[in-house]
Amino acid sequence: MTTATFSTQRVDPYNPPAEHLRLQREAPVSQVPWRNDTTIWAITKHADVRTVLGDARFSSDRSLPGHPTFAGYTSASKLKNLIEMDPPEHTAQRVRIMGEFTVKKIGLMRPRIEEIVEETIDTMLASGNSADLVEALSLPVPSVVIAELLGVPFEDHALFQENSAMFVEADATPEERVAAMGALKQYIGGLVAARVEQPGDDILSRQLAAGASPEELTGIGFLLLIAGHETTANMISLCVATLLDKPELLQQLRDDPKLIPGAVEELLRYFTIAEIGGLRLATADLEVGGVVIPAGDSVFALCNTANRDPEVFPNPDVIDFTRGARNHVAFGFGPHQCLGQNLARLELEVVLEAVVRRIPTLRFDGSFDDISFKEWGPNYGVYTLPVAW
Repeated sequence: MTTATFSTQRVDPYNPPAEHLRLQREAPVSQVPWRNDTTIWAITKHADVRTVLGDARFSSDRSLPGHPTFAGYTSASKLKNLIEMDPPEHTAQRVRIMGEFTVKKIGLMRPRIEEIVEETIDTMLASGNSADLVEALSLPVPSVVIAELLGVPFEDHALFQENSAMFVEADATPEERVAAMGALKQYIGGLVAARVEQPGDDILSRQLAAGASPEELTGIGFLLLIAGHETTANMISLCVATLLDKPELLQQLRDDPKLIPGAVEELLRYFTIAEIGGLRLATADLEVGGVVIPAGDSVFALCNTANRDPEVFPNPDVIDFTRGARNHVAFGFGPHQCLGQNLARLELEVVLEAVVRRIPTLRFDGSFDDISFKEWGPNYGVYTLPVAW
């Protein structure tokens, strides 16, 4: 008899699944039903999640037999991405690309990002008195930013937006996701080939000059393209929806815009939108939280519950912009911690500052209850966000 699969579906849009939180209270390291009549170890405490994510013996290599998959979320080809690699292969590529995303280098992008945000809001406000914020602001801003970083002609943005949407579409089949990933990788491969012949001032060109092979760079470019706009777009929408639903929080930012960086960190902690980044395979007998996980077992480090751990974040279900929650794991932890986290933080800060400053009458075009949330992974968010002003 088939047992119900451990679900990542969020019934309450503001909270992780109740079952995840129950496990954290009662059995923080425990085996739960997984797909195809298998089991997986659910790791729910902050310290234990960091243990798993910080130890490369919990493998990220999805080509290994027995590595957990998530509803067809697998490689589209034999060409692996950084998130699918273990050291030393992973280390060599990550070290080379990390210089593109330092705090200092990303900080130099602030004027251009501010310009992009202002222009995008200008266009939205000029369109009338209402819009879908996802289409009008949340997606365009990170799309333009990552397109410029990679040297992607913006006129091609529809291609990668359409395929990345299919990649995370709840109703998409595994075959459709694989096809979308393949189309994106083919597109990036074409960009890389063009940079080999004619370098420019972009990440792809600089990585080629630093010694990256065209094959490696196709994987890196694909990862940056997906991670660089889909996740940030989801967070922009969730942040704005929360501020409109909880006007006391919005008023705090209006009264003191200096709270915005702290608000970004707190909302990142609170939502923890990357649902499946903690999937691993134990390659040795490893102890976590006093429990030995045997080699060959699947592991799911749940960052969403780690960020609600009351031992680390007092009153974790309360949104507190003064919390100072930089020790959250919304961007993961360890060797695979998100490369683009500094860029995401900057984009979120600039967007929230501009929205708070420029659209004082912003409101739901309907109500919070009308919003359709992405209750299926790999990234949490909203499909649409109708607003008016």
